[in-house]
Amino acid sequence: MSEPPVTLAELRSIDLFDDLDDEQLAEWVSVAKPFHAEPGEVIAEHGRPAAGVVLLIEGRAEALLVDGDRLEPAGHHQAPTWMGAISVLTGGLLGVRMQAETVCRWARVERDDFRPLAFAQPSVHERVMRQVAPVMSRITAMEQNRERLASLGTMAAGLAHELNNPAAAAQRAAAQMADALEVVSSTIDRFVHSGIERADAEQLVQLQRQAVENAQERSGLEAADAEDELLDRLEALGVPRAWELVEPLASAGVDEAWLDRVAELAGPATDAAVGWVAATLTARGLAEELQESTQRMSDLVKAVKTYAYMDRGELVEVDLHEGINTTIKVLKHRLKHTDIQLERHYDESLPKLTVRGSELNQVWTNLIDNAIDALGDSGTITITTRHNGQWAEVEVADDGPGVSADAREHLFDSFYTTKEIGQGTGLGLATALRIVADRHDGTLTVESEPGRTVFLVRLPLTRT
Repeated sequence: MSEPPVTLAELRSIDLFDDLDDEQLAEWVSVAKPFHAEPGEVIAEHGRPAAGVVLLIEGRAEALLVDGDRLEPAGHHQAPTWMGAISVLTGGLLGVRMQAETVCRWARVERDDFRPLAFAQPSVHERVMRQVAPVMSRITAMEQNRERLASLGTMAAGLAHELNNPAAAAQRAAAQMADALEVVSSTIDRFVHSGIERADAEQLVQLQRQAVENAQERSGLEAADAEDELLDRLEALGVPRAWELVEPLASAGVDEAWLDRVAELAGPATDAAVGWVAATLTARGLAEELQESTQRMSDLVKAVKTYAYMDRGELVEVDLHEGINTTIKVLKHRLKHTDIQLERHYDESLPKLTVRGSELNQVWTNLIDNAIDALGDSGTITITTRHNGQWAEVEVADDGPGVSADAREHLFDSFYTTKEIGQGTGLGLATALRIVADRHDGTLTVESEPGRTVFLVRLPLTRT
């Protein structure tokens, strides 16, 4: 069944046409093409030029931000209203997807019809242009929020990857420490029941201290040879599960003579005495491993605090190198399992700058992350800083395939991305440019050719 034609009364209810008389409004009725939409039906797709202005006559529609397969609500529109006119007049791309939320009655005014009519009737054109600032302000705010979330997601992913290894090592060491302490605590009971004299016990303690003091790292070949010799001797002495004890004993440099002396002093408790010394050595190594793991976790927490400049206010005096290095730590997981090399050439004479540190770190995150994406599995990223007159300059360069001339023209446009569908939002470089230019009075430019792409950030050393 065909959709009934649009009436003068239906268009009169839409505020876009409030200042038109019936004769002027009739011109719009003649070009408005009615159509029907079911709930969920897409009326206009983001990232594409608007085919025309859509007039919502009946029903309710919603605007959605699109990020790959994810959809984020950006607003609702209740009839009677209009959408898409800004894109039609400016020639820009749609920033959102528009779809029916309920059963809707629509009318579309094609681009080639809308533009001449809007220019011929200034009140319509003025109403559209008055909406440009608030609409762009809302979209910009949503972009910035999404970019912050993306930056937070990148940081969280990096933190999770980097914390996983030391946390797992600490957990493993703690479990092994409990086993070692159980062996140590049970040894005294074995000594008492085996009737070891006090003098002999004191000498066993001296042998244990000797092993602990001599604990050292040997080369793989030396350790293997020592372990083979100790294993044979331990088995000859009847020590059960000897293979579990040889590694810590070999690392402590004990030999067959040492084992024979322990057996002479401990008698029937030789297995307990040897296990006690091995457990002590193991516990010592585990304590060092725990200390190293917890220090690594502490360093990562410190890096996150530095990345976000927590507890330091919005404007902070910073060393740019500190922010770049912290960002690299946060993104370290992206470089794992690749052959990407990262080189840093810093001008150490660069003075500290008063900046919005956490926002500027979003810029470094975006530029370095994009460089990693451009390289894939191999290549070199070079980060260079320099003092150039009244400017501090930061270059992020990669030797990847480069960016085409057509793409370079749009790199800093909102919603433009060179990545595969679902892999990029197109918000990163647009947000980075706003942070550098609007928030720091600086510039962000790009030069690219096959084998070399360079993003250059220039920040004023002093700000008025």
